[in-house]
Amino acid sequence: MADAPPTDEGWFVLHDFYTVDWDAWRDAPERDRDAALDEAESFLAHREALADADEGDSAVFSITGQDADLMFVHFRESLDELDRIQRSFEQTAFAAYTERAHSYVSVVEISGYTAPDYFEDPESVDAGLRQYFESKLTPEIPEDTYVSFYPMSKRRQPEQNWYDLPLEERAEMMEVHGELGKQYAGRVSQVIASSVGLDDWEWGVTLFADDLTDIKDIVYEMRFDEVSAKYGEFGEFFVGRRFPPSDLPAFMDGAEVPTPEDEGHAHGHGESGHAHGEGGHGHEHGDSHGHDDGHEHGDGHHDHGDEEESDGIRGELEDLDIYAGQPHGEDVYATVLYSEADTDELFEEVEGLRGNFDHYDTHVKTAVYDGRKTDRAAVVSIWDTASAADTAAGFLSELPEVVSRAGEESGFGTMGMFYETKPEHTDDFVEKFDTVADVLAEMDGHFETDLMVNVEDENDMFIASQWASKEDAMSFFRSDDFADTVDWGRDVLADRPRHVFLA
Repeated sequence: MADAPPTDEGWFVLHDFYTVDWDAWRDAPERDRDAALDEAESFLAHREALADADEGDSAVFSITGQDADLMFVHFRESLDELDRIQRSFEQTAFAAYTERAHSYVSVVEISGYTAPDYFEDPESVDAGLRQYFESKLTPEIPEDTYVSFYPMSKRRQPEQNWYDLPLEERAEMMEVHGELGKQYAGRVSQVIASSVGLDDWEWGVTLFADDLTDIKDIVYEMRFDEVSAKYGEFGEFFVGRRFPPSDLPAFMDGAEVPTPEDEGHAHGHGESGHAHGEGGHGHEHGDSHGHDDGHEHGDGHHDHGDEEESDGIRGELEDLDIYAGQPHGEDVYATVLYSEADTDELFEEVEGLRGNFDHYDTHVKTAVYDGRKTDRAAVVSIWDTASAADTAAGFLSELPEVVSRAGEESGFGTMGMFYETKPEHTDDFVEKFDTVADVLAEMDGHFETDLMVNVEDENDMFIASQWASKEDAMSFFRSDDFADTVDWGRDVLADRPRHVFLA
């Protein structure tokens, strides 16, 4: 008998699909529809709120096509909890206007194909990698715009029996399969859940993306991979778009969901104009694989700041003729952690992780910077997308002797300013920084500024500047001292500086 790879299981998953009885809905009295919407909206909002309590996650999607109208997705610790959720929904008044079209039960898993060391000797696995694998067992539902769900199995035909193949051969094919998927990191997120013994197929696959064609492309390309071409069988596909529970009235009215922010959530039902929500859908994607990239997460990092505030700062800097990076490009999505570990030890750890990061097209740069004024180093990781940076932070958070994260040190947070100097002017740049640092030390609201140098390239520097408030920092940017420094820097820098606002 062929060897079975070990597996580790996490949260249970329920995909619940419903069709709406539109005739019954149109014929119902307005007060009944309003009551049903209020009850359903409250039910869904409560389920989504559990994500903040680390008790699971839930989301609602509109389904395009004739097979269903709505899909509810729930992640929970136990099957009993999913059962209670399903029965609770059936008790709502809104459920009377729906009929279950389909459902699928599974459990999130990781297998020995993709993480053999994790199963063979967990203690030997790097702490960051181990935490990453374990986080895959309790995933959050990404905030991406679109979703595609489908079940699949491995073939068991006489000439194409996956389960007859040696473990090593299966593992090799799965590794190739995984490398293909990595090309879509940052564009497509996936949750793979096992349904062996739980439902009709062997796995349920849920793909999330902001561009629906990315989902089409990854599925299409993987069809040519040997694992899928020879051994994959696929069930029915469901595709939809996420919307917040407060937009359920808009969905039932046939309006656009998610509701455009400038329209609010007022949807009239007859003369009463029953209003739901406060305007704006509140869940537009920041690509955080969680809930809002501007918040700190339990995986030990502080994400990329509030995008609206960051864009405002960039606009003010541009008005001062100061280059502020691309509003939605590589400069936005940075993760920075500070460590007091030995720099050589820290670099060795980071170099190992960076080797994995380089497999992803969205990886821009990961480097260790040594402080000149402080006894700490900065680990900086920059990515094309926020979701990729968010994933990387899960690996980086377990680096040795991490003492703080960007954004925790002050009211305004940490601004990262990256400079690459012409080699013949590097010493001049350092001297100029020391002069400016003396000016900063006397400014109101200034906490600390350090010039940190890339341990691999002395011409690549990172300035970490911490302030009590945004206004305190902007007062420096508006100063003559800074303007003079910018003018001076045009001759000594090898490239335009990148200003990355981390908090």
